[in-house]
Amino acid sequence: MLHPSYSDLMKVVNSEVEEGEEKIVNSRYSIVMATSKRARQIIAGSEPFVPAHVGSKPLSLAVEELNEGKIKILGDDEEAEKEEIAELEEKIEELEKEENLE
Repeated sequence: MLHPSYSDLMKVVNSEVEEGEEKIVNSRYSIVMATSKRARQIIAGSEPFVPAHVGSKPLSLAVEELNEGKIKILGDDEEAEKEEIAELEEKIEELEKEENLE
């Protein structure tokens, strides 16, 4: 069994949503996808935002980070906007490199 429970994690994630607004997370699937993505980042070498104990598994660290509010699940609109900004920043870097070569 997952501790904290899925419902507890959904409450944490949706705690900043004001009444009447659409919730960020409506299902267990969203929790699973977010924590698995963060666990893969930790496996790839990203430092955990919570203290890692001997034998701590990446998924357990990701769940703990989410429960403590150390990571945030972005809604679809926010994630798309973040990706667009990253793409624009890459293009700017490329243009600056080209400008310096000339």
